[in-house]
Amino acid sequence: MLEIGTAFSAAFGLIIGLDADLIEIIALSLQVTLTAVLVACLIGFPLGALLAVGRFPMRNALVVLVNALMGLPPVVVGLGVYLMLSRAGPLGVLNLLYTPTAMVIAQTILVTPIIAALTRQVIEDMNIEYDELLRSMGTGRLSQMQTLLWDARYALVTAALAGLGRALAEVGAVMIVGGNINHVTRVMTTAIALETSKGELALALGLGIILMTLSIVLNATLMGFRRTAERMAYA
Repeated sequence: MLEIGTAFSAAFGLIIGLDADLIEIIALSLQVTLTAVLVACLIGFPLGALLAVGRFPMRNALVVLVNALMGLPPVVVGLGVYLMLSRAGPLGVLNLLYTPTAMVIAQTILVTPIIAALTRQVIEDMNIEYDELLRSMGTGRLSQMQTLLWDARYALVTAALAGLGRALAEVGAVMIVGGNINHVTRVMTTAIALETSKGELALALGLGIILMTLSIVLNATLMGFRRTAERMAYA
């Protein structure tokens, strides 16, 4: 095992030298994560708005369910997706297990409740403020949802970024359904776990540095959007 100082030096060397394996792993991580978050936003934004504005039976139960799913254990999601996509499962014929697509499915399931729950809270708070105005204009439920989603767009970006941060840090689910196959399904978190277990710290540290940098950038961006949303709210 490399000494820690030597490992850090080697890690920075991999980053500065744009090591091919490092770049490949980072690129796949971003591809899987961004795709999952995009799909989760397409589902979570309208679902959250519907739960905030809609009035229908079992609505409160659905709100509780969505909030509960925010803490869904990743390994449980990974197991569920694995069973669905395995050869004995109902979707086994699609041959998606141990592919990036399977990882996207698992991450989408994990991230969607987070985005939906945050969206519901934002839209519900905004709806309390604008409900009478929108009703006086004869706005229907669908138009009301669309209007509130547009007005809350800056706050919703923070929900998407929160989902992105969650997806980037995911290990368990993507390990189960992706298999951590080199050059196929190896992403930053699974590669860090594997390389650390092997005692190969240079690549693990290099990926860890990149992951931490992305986390800092995400949090800084999140703070910027929150401030923008607050300024827009009081403008």
